Amino acid sequence: MNGWTAAGTALLLCGVAPAACATATGPVSRRVPAQNLTTTLLSLVFLLLAQGFGRTAYVDTALVLAVLGPAGTLLYVRLLADRMAARPPRPRSLLATTALNYVAVPAVVVPLCCVTGPGRALLKLLVIGGLLVLGSRTASRAVTAAVTAGHGLSGSAEGMSDG
Repeated sequence: MNGWTAAGTALLLCGVAPAACATATGPVSRRVPAQNLTTTLLSLVFLLLAQGFGRTAYVDTALVLAVLGPAGTLLYVRLLADRMAARPPRPRSLLATTALNYVAVPAVVVPLCCVTGPGRALLKLLVIGGLLVLGSRTASRAVTAAVTAGHGLSGSAEGMSDG
């Protein structure tokens, strides 16, 4: 076991496991932001383990997760906007999960970029880091918008018609 696998394991146990538990249980207002945090941290775990094991396929998995994670959060926000508007998440918890995403991504990506050196792998790491930060920002803004606006409990969802 080297430092990269130890860091990946620690992030998996101390970050992903509690976030996944929050994603699986509790009210919707807690599950949606926790889902966004879980996908970000899991993507970072794949990056750390890719470096630790020397397996570039894990970087591709992190890239796919960096794209699909925020998309899944946006889908959940769209489908569960009424429930989230009825019982909104606490602003401090939403701010804390967003801040944790903003801190965790550079804390993992910057050391990996230093070790990787110039080349295609460095560009891929920077793209993944950028996608994770932008995806987190977009998802947190969508959660905030869903809480403030909702869909209106009596109206149909946009693009859906009864007739």
